[in-house]
Amino acid sequence: MKPLHFVALCSAGLLLSNSGCGRRASDKPVSASATETAVDRVTADKPVRKTLRLTTTQPGRIEAFEQAPLYPKLAGYAQEVLVDIGDSVEKDQLLIKLSIPEMLDEVKQMEALVAQADAQTRQAEAAVKSAEAAAGMAEAKVSQSEAGIGRAAAEYERWQSEHARLVELADKGSVTQKLVDETRNQLRAADAARQEAAASVKSAEAALRAAVADIDKSRADLIAAGAQQHVVAANSARAKTMLAYTEIKAPFKGTVTQRNVDTGHYVHPTTGGSGEPLLVIVQMDKVRVFVDVPEMEAPLVDAGAKPDKAVVRVQSLGGKTIDGTVTRTSQWLDQANRSLRAEVDLLNSNSMLRPGMYAKVEILLDERTDVLTLPVTAIVREGSATYCCCVESGKIERRPIELGLRSGSEVEILTGIDADQVVVLARADSLKQGQSVEVIPTAQ
Repeated sequence: MKPLHFVALCSAGLLLSNSGCGRRASDKPVSASATETAVDRVTADKPVRKTLRLTTTQPGRIEAFEQAPLYPKLAGYAQEVLVDIGDSVEKDQLLIKLSIPEMLDEVKQMEALVAQADAQTRQAEAAVKSAEAAAGMAEAKVSQSEAGIGRAAAEYERWQSEHARLVELADKGSVTQKLVDETRNQLRAADAARQEAAASVKSAEAALRAAVADIDKSRADLIAAGAQQHVVAANSARAKTMLAYTEIKAPFKGTVTQRNVDTGHYVHPTTGGSGEPLLVIVQMDKVRVFVDVPEMEAPLVDAGAKPDKAVVRVQSLGGKTIDGTVTRTSQWLDQANRSLRAEVDLLNSNSMLRPGMYAKVEILLDERTDVLTLPVTAIVREGSATYCCCVESGKIERRPIELGLRSGSEVEILTGIDADQVVVLARADSLKQGQSVEVIPTAQ
C-alpha cells in the first residue's frame, strides 16, 4: 500500500498536466492534509474460527487421601511397639500393644459372673418346670376329690334309703330295733364321709391355687434371672471391648509417618486430641490436591457428572504433569480469602507424590470448539448494547453482536456476524457509523 502523501502528489501532477505547464494566479494548490483526514486507516480481518479454552491456574498442595493420628483409649504401659516411621501397614494390623493387668482381671471376673448368671437362669427354669408339675398334681387331686364327693353322696343316699325302709319295717314289727340302729349308724358314717369328701375338695383346690401361684413366682424368678444374665453379659462384653483397646491397630492400609512412643512408655488418653499421637498413619496410594479457586471463577468449577479436567504440575518432580479431574468442591466460599476449595484426587501407586508437596493446578473451566472469535479490542460497548465495526464497501457498519465465552484477549461471537465478515480489530470504539475507512491488511 502506498503512503497517502504520495497519492496526493500524484493527484496534483495530473491536475497540472491537464491545465498546461503554466499556472494561473487564481489557481490554489490542493491541501494534502485535507485528503489524509478524509479516510481513516484501520486494521481489519475476518473473525477466526477456533477452539476457546478458559482455564484457571492456582497453587495447590498435596495431602494424603486419609490421615489418622492414633491415641490410646486407656491408660497403661506400652508393652510392644511393632512399627516405625516409613513402615507400610495393612488394615487391622497390630501396631502397639498396651499392658493393663487390671483389665484382664476384670474380664475374668465378668466371665465368672456370666457363668453364675447362666446357672441361676437354668435353676429358675427348673423351678418353673417343678411348679408346673406340682400344679398338675394339685389339679389331679382336685379331680380325685371331686370324684370322692360323688361316691360319698351316693353312699349317703343308699344308707338314707335303707334306714328309712328299716324304720318302716320296724314299725310293723318285721325287723328288730337293733337293725334299725345299725343302719342309723351307717347313715351317720356316710354323712361324715360326704362332709370329709367336700373338705378334701376344698383342700385340693387350695393346693392347686398355691401351685399356680408357685408357677407365677417361678416364672417371675426366671424373668429376673434372664434379665440379670443380660446385664452380666453386657458388662462382660463391655469389659472385653475395653480390653481390646489394649491393642492399637491400623484403621486402613497406609504408611507410618510419625512415631512418638517407645516400649515401656506410660500412655494415657488425651482431651480433645491435644497431646501428641502415638502414631500417625496416612494413606498414600491415593492423594488429594487442594486448590483454592478465586470467587470470580468459582461458579465455573464443576465436580458433578462431567467434572472439569485438571492438570497438576509438581515443581519438585521437575515440573512433571499429571492429568486428573476435579473430584469435589466445598460448595461454599472461605470467608477469609473468598475462594472455593476444590480437590483433585490422584492415584499414587508408586508413592511418587508425597504429602506436603506444592503444585500448580490448571483447571479447564470451559471449552468451546470451532467457534467464531474476535479480539476484545474489536468489541464496542455502549450501555447494555454490544457492537463490532464491520467494513462494507469502504465504510463502517456497526453490527450488534452477542458474546459468549471469553478467554484471555479473545471472545466468542454467538450471533450478529458470519465467518466472511470483515471486522475492525482495533480502535473500534473510535469509529462512527458510515465513516469511510481504508483497510490495512493484517500480517499473515
